[in-house]
Amino acid sequence: MSATRPTMVQAAAGPTVDFSHLRFLIVDNNPFMRRMVRDLLNGFGGHHIVEAEDSASGFASIGGSKPDIVFIDWEMPNLGGLELTRRIRNQSPEANPFLPIIMITGHAEKKRVLAARDAGVSEFLVKPITAKALHSRVLSAVAKPRPFIRSAQYSGPDRRRHTNQPHTGPERRKNPPVGAPNKA
Repeated sequence: MSATRPTMVQAAAGPTVDFSHLRFLIVDNNPFMRRMVRDLLNGFGGHHIVEAEDSASGFASIGGSKPDIVFIDWEMPNLGGLELTRRIRNQSPEANPFLPIIMITGHAEKKRVLAARDAGVSEFLVKPITAKALHSRVLSAVAKPRPFIRSAQYSGPDRRRHTNQPHTGPERRKNPPVGAPNKA
């Protein structure tokens, strides 16, 4: 995201996103779903929206439209959403590998969520899409981005979500680790 385009403001209830300054790309072979996501983004003030009906045209659009966030459908003909995500993250100098990617799918099984996470997806959005869920995923991607990891095996946002508070007591564990000397 460009430093010249402010995208967040701090409200009393927490950070909010100014959708009018964000550029979006929606990659989905279903025109109804593209329209629904577009309408929701418009409702939040988003106006810079590019649509692509397949992964190939979506990937080609990234270089020209320079989106801040990409919505990718899981199931598309030829090149699916996971493969497109991996291509963006790993195989292309013209695509921004740090681009927040929100995967859209009708399947919420744990194995699919883990597969999307392992492919480098930033957020996961399950159909039927609600305005609240879409807003929450965009807010998370913009206001609370996770550190980016790049290794031989993985490229994408940190797969761990840190929700627990740091330990403040003298000993975190009640018992010493197995094999460690006892301090008693």
